[in-house]
Amino acid sequence: MNRSNVLVSLDIGTSKVKVIIGEVTNDGLNVIGVGTAESNGMKKGAIVDIDQTVHSIQNAVEQAERMIDMEIKNVIVSINGSHVQLQNCHGVVAVSSETREIGDEDIRRVIDASQVISIPPEREIVDVYPQQFVVDGQDEIKDPRGMIGVRLEMHGLLVTCGKTNLHNILKCVERAGLEVEDICLQPLAAGEVALSKDEKNLGVALVNIGAGSTTVSVFLEGQMIDTLVVPLGGDNITKDLSIGLKTTTEEAENVKKDYGHAYVPEAQKDVTFSVTTIGSNEKKEFDQVLITEIIEARLAEIFDFVRKEIRRMGLLELPGGYVMTGGVVNMPGVTDLARDIFRTNVRTSIPTYIGVREPQFTVGLGTLQFAHRNAKIQGKVFQEGIGNLNQAEPVPSIEKREKPRREQKNKPKKEEKEPILKKLQNYFFD
Repeated sequence: MNRSNVLVSLDIGTSKVKVIIGEVTNDGLNVIGVGTAESNGMKKGAIVDIDQTVHSIQNAVEQAERMIDMEIKNVIVSINGSHVQLQNCHGVVAVSSETREIGDEDIRRVIDASQVISIPPEREIVDVYPQQFVVDGQDEIKDPRGMIGVRLEMHGLLVTCGKTNLHNILKCVERAGLEVEDICLQPLAAGEVALSKDEKNLGVALVNIGAGSTTVSVFLEGQMIDTLVVPLGGDNITKDLSIGLKTTTEEAENVKKDYGHAYVPEAQKDVTFSVTTIGSNEKKEFDQVLITEIIEARLAEIFDFVRKEIRRMGLLELPGGYVMTGGVVNMPGVTDLARDIFRTNVRTSIPTYIGVREPQFTVGLGTLQFAHRNAKIQGKVFQEGIGNLNQAEPVPSIEKREKPRREQKNKPKKEEKEPILKKLQNYFFD
């Protein structure tokens, strides 16, 4: 295993925190470690409790570490939410080399030039994703390195994020004992795994239904042209079931997973189950048709939001149709209901990698592939994502990891290195 090619993705979701360790090469991806944990500090895609989020990250990280018997050091964090905004950007520079051969330094300068724009003080630039380069008027160039030219241009996608949200994410990762190697936009990452080149060229909508929200991303002519977040997801379905069955949220979640169906015509009357009525020990029996009516109503509302937003973008027809992903699409009937509402071709995307063959891992897998490809374009060099464990000093438990950090606050140090979080804040918040 070549450790220089080993990257680690961190997906902090509303219901689950997912860590994937992968060996990424130009030929593909080899998954070597996976960790998942309950996410207790998130709500609707935003961090609401830093301590609980840190605890969840540590749980997922330690699970992945045990699979490979190595320590995770650096992670690529995927971000999403209504606080993330996109805008087109354009940079122009003169080629600096005397030989007029374009190199890494020219790529860095043109990307920096594209970021010289005015943004609100409460927002911060996260990254720039080059979509095409132009050398002396010749466009649609993916990688201009080695070409001869005088004028280099870049057209790309600029990602900005709310400073508060970004600070909270970085703080949680740093307190979990990790370094942020890079930050990746979730819709672009998911599209890397879930969509084919033909779908992206023709025009396709990627619908990622998570627990706290639904992310809709539209791709056309090979590029993502827009993304938006609908503040409805699987948690809303669970709450609807809890109210309809008059039971606890925990029991409603179990019913959704074990008996849930999203399409009434295919639900079965003879599939029955019992739940405890909240506030008493009495059990009541229900059938699958009843809960399917509840689930279908909420999903239909989500899909209606999606359809209206895509029409608002001016897209009346998408030849590539709709691709569904995210944890909720594991439920039977979701694709059938989507076909009825969207009136076009709909399919579900499920990763094919061993150990992660579930829609909920789409973002984590895509983060590894997209970050690797984007780093190659920008000339970035990632550090090793993992390191050897000291056998004489095993990996500390979750509680032990955090205690030294709390104690260090009261102890002066002679030579203290600049904290990781401070470095990142200096980078993002200058």
